[in-house]
Amino acid sequence: MAEPHGTRDVQSGGDTVDALKFFAKSPNAKPKGSSRAAEEMDSALSSNTAGSDPYRYNMDYPCMGTCLIINNKNFHRSTGMSARNGTDVDAADAVKTFHKLGYKINVANDQTTEQMKQLLCTVSKEDHSDSASFACVLLSHGDEGVIYGTDGCEKLEELTKYFKGDRCRSLVGKPKLFFIQACRGSDLDGGSLIEADSVDAQTSERIPVEADFLYAYSTAPGYYSWRNTQNGSWFMQSLCEMLLRFNGELELMQIMTRVNGKVALSFESASNLPGYSGKKQIPCIVSMLTKDFYFPKN
Repeated sequence: MAEPHGTRDVQSGGDTVDALKFFAKSPNAKPKGSSRAAEEMDSALSSNTAGSDPYRYNMDYPCMGTCLIINNKNFHRSTGMSARNGTDVDAADAVKTFHKLGYKINVANDQTTEQMKQLLCTVSKEDHSDSASFACVLLSHGDEGVIYGTDGCEKLEELTKYFKGDRCRSLVGKPKLFFIQACRGSDLDGGSLIEADSVDAQTSERIPVEADFLYAYSTAPGYYSWRNTQNGSWFMQSLCEMLLRFNGELELMQIMTRVNGKVALSFESASNLPGYSGKKQIPCIVSMLTKDFYFPKN
């Protein structure tokens, strides 16, 4: 195979995709009605905006927060899905990386759709007042707008909704980072309230319930996501490398741009399946962050 422009990682093992087959496009989901928070946020949340750089997230908390890693490798026979060989490498790299970044790690393997929802719901109800952020890594099969549990698929929005501002109050105004292999859905945003302290008086300002989220997708909408069976997915290899290399030096979106560049330029598929070799990939970063996010330098 001819060498592409730029350097390319030569890896052992075969490359495969995180999808069961060629999926037909899903119909566009209809917008759902939105809920509206009626009460104001706890005054303790004002520490996220008071006395700090207004363009930078406050990291002055006792801990970075929780990193939840859901690693789905084996799927029920009824789904017809193959095992995601190589995903355990991704999970181990994620554990190592986010631990070094200061997160408390919670790993769950081979979760059904109901177990995924229950787990995310439970974590969202915990008290995150002492946390600077929340991170979640979802490793599974996926299709447009959905991610798979071991027994079937679920809309991504059904998994992330528990952390929206009108549900998870202790994370309002704080970064919520999702590193996933699925595409996006949308809800109508009714907004929620957050306290803001001023010198003259305490005021309340409304922020969207969707604010302060980052969705880092391994690939662009409609495309496959490649995973090496021995070395893990291209995206997670690149993500972990860049996070550790540039934490404390670059802002998160700058780091993610480097992740995009790494995946786009350094990888090319080598597969035994006809028509699957010589393929490329570009991650897709969807940001609703409202400030610059810097991981503390380790």
